Amino acid sequence: MSRDTISLMTGTSTDEQRLRDLAVLRRVRDRIDREYAQPLDVEALARGAHMSAGHLSREFRRAYGESPYSYLMTRRIERAMSLLRRGDLSVTEICFAVGCSSLGTFSTRFRELVGVPPSVFRRQAAAASTTTSGIPACVAKQATRPVRNREARVAEPRLA
Repeated sequence: MSRDTISLMTGTSTDEQRLRDLAVLRRVRDRIDREYAQPLDVEALARGAHMSAGHLSREFRRAYGESPYSYLMTRRIERAMSLLRRGDLSVTEICFAVGCSSLGTFSTRFRELVGVPPSVFRRQAAAASTTTSGIPACVAKQATRPVRNREARVAEPRLA
C-alpha cells in the first residue's frame, strides 16, 4: 500500500503522516546517540520503531542522508576519538568500550572516517594537545569531527 492510500484509510494527511514518521526516526537517532556502546543493529532499531529493517533504512537515509548503521558507526568513532585523546586506554579497550566487537572492523571504519588508523590518531592528538591547550573542548571536538559517508580527505597525488 502506498503512503497516500494509508493516509486515506486512516483519515490523516500526508503531511501529518510525514511528521509522525520523522518523529519516529528522531527517536531512532536519539536511541543510537544514547546506546551507541550497546550491541545495536538495524533489525533491533527497526523492531523498536515498529518498522521493517528495509523501511527504516530507506526512511532514515532519506531523512538524514545516511543509513542507520553508518550513523551508529560515526557516533562510535566520535566517542573513540575522544577516548584516544585521553590516552589512558588501549585501542583494543576503546574498541570494545564504544560497542564494536571486532578490532579489525573498528580500525577499518576508523580509518575510513578519520583518515588515519586509531594508533596514529592517538599520536597526532597527543602532539596537538600541546599546541591547542587554549582551545575550548567544544571547538576542538567540532573541528576534529569525523567525516561521514567514507569521505575522509585523501591527499591528491601531485603531478610533476
